Amino acid sequence: MGITGAAALVQCLKDQGVNTVFGIPGGSVLPIYDALVGSGIRHVLVRLEGAAAHAASGYARITGKPGVCLATSGPGATNLVTGIATAYMDSVPLVVITGQVPTGMVGTDAFQEVDITGITIPITKHNYLVKDPNDLPRVIKEAFHIASTGRPGPVLVDVPKDISAGLCHAETPAEVELRGYKPTYQGHPAQIKNMARLIRESERPVIYAGGGVITSQASRELLTLAERIQAPVTTTLMGIGAFPEDHPLALGMLGLHGTPYANYAVTETDLLIGLGVRFDDRVTSLVEKFAPQAKVIHVDIDPAEIGKNVEVDLPIVGDVRLVLTDLLPLVEAKDHQEWLDRVYRWRREHPLSYGNGRVLRPQHVLEKLGELARDRAIVTTDVGQHQMWAAQYYKVKRPGSFLSSGGLGTMGYGFPAAIGAQLADPEALVIAVTGDGSFQMHMAELGTAVEHGLPIKILVINNSSLNLVRQLQHFYHEGRYFAVSFHGNPDFVRLASCYGAAGVRIEKPADVVPALEEALNNGKLTIIDCRVQETEMVFPMVPSSKGLDEMIQFNRDENGEEEGKI
Repeated sequence: MGITGAAALVQCLKDQGVNTVFGIPGGSVLPIYDALVGSGIRHVLVRLEGAAAHAASGYARITGKPGVCLATSGPGATNLVTGIATAYMDSVPLVVITGQVPTGMVGTDAFQEVDITGITIPITKHNYLVKDPNDLPRVIKEAFHIASTGRPGPVLVDVPKDISAGLCHAETPAEVELRGYKPTYQGHPAQIKNMARLIRESERPVIYAGGGVITSQASRELLTLAERIQAPVTTTLMGIGAFPEDHPLALGMLGLHGTPYANYAVTETDLLIGLGVRFDDRVTSLVEKFAPQAKVIHVDIDPAEIGKNVEVDLPIVGDVRLVLTDLLPLVEAKDHQEWLDRVYRWRREHPLSYGNGRVLRPQHVLEKLGELARDRAIVTTDVGQHQMWAAQYYKVKRPGSFLSSGGLGTMGYGFPAAIGAQLADPEALVIAVTGDGSFQMHMAELGTAVEHGLPIKILVINNSSLNLVRQLQHFYHEGRYFAVSFHGNPDFVRLASCYGAAGVRIEKPADVVPALEEALNNGKLTIIDCRVQETEMVFPMVPSSKGLDEMIQFNRDENGEEEGKI
């Protein structure tokens, strides 16, 4: 006698080590929810399915295992799409389970029917529409394997209601055998020898590290390589934390809003060593002007990324950690002091700057937050100016302690991701850095955080504006500001009290340290409402169709306004 497909699915989740699922129930997934009763798997009831995907993403990035989210058919499934796409762009492993109308009704435009497998083909590594209950054990095992191997990413499993309610007699297969899916982990030995040769011949090397370094847990090998060859290290947004930002060789983030000295170094380098990166447009700006003097090495586990955006002199397909492990015995110590002196001069002459302290500066708030919390905190961010200021000024030291939406740039990601991160590591200090626009996209998840007793700190950089969009209107549309100002924002401190949470407000420079210290140490869910000016801008900024060395840097006129024209 078999068990229901839903019971088989839940047992498969347990066999994969799943102990937490994020979701919202609905008609087509009721058999699965019924099977979760007494299963020992914790279900986190979010307020919108989109938050389930983001929370599962935050959970995955802290645990290193696929996050799991669950939604009903139709609108439940479509509400997951943005979170799935966010995970896909940022290589985060998710297993997404959706309900579907019974198989006999598929294709009839039944109530709450949507072709979610068709919708998500471009934003998943793979997806399944299960048509036989006996396929569930195999499909679930395959889904976890695909999500977590090679370049990680989301896999969706769509389960019609009659499949989850039907009987399953099949056992979980011992091994996963997928014809045509064989990720390459070991780099080609000849190419690694060539990499060592190019490093030996280089006089001005720069290491460009991305999220692949963190995913492959290669931070120690990266540090060893950088120190051995005395190469400065710059990171992508997703690579923040791969290299300690308080290290003398650290250049911080490069690209559109990268540090001036990172952008200058990449422009002048003769060897750019790309590790686990995509060479995306936020980094390269105008490709024709990107690293124009450099030979380019690109190490990545996804062969589709190599040569996609930037012409590469030496491609190596493989896991970054394994490639560096094979490389290090071939690389001898080398002194590049003359090159480092140039880089350090750029750092002295073109530091990140935000002007005086007469008014409250968000950059100052993020800088102080880093001083008070970076050694013990996990930080998530939303998308906007606050995200860039956090990337510039927080100064991350540990891999896996800075979670942000990079490729898709998803507003509303930060707070749900913080919920997932806090549930993954209950003892951690978790801080969500957000803006008033981003926070209101998933503000209702305050209820989820309260329900689970999560002491997350929510720093709202509140300028009553969609201020990164406003900045773009300043530069590209002659300051014609439209549809960017909020006039109906809530009082976030009073909102916190409505949920039984704590709230503090920062309105002037003298408030910064006392308010942050109070919030970070009170052991409670806390909103920190940080009131800043909407005239603040993110600098540096590389204009479109310009090279990295043609960035607009910080300048403030005699009236205190940021200057900058394109």
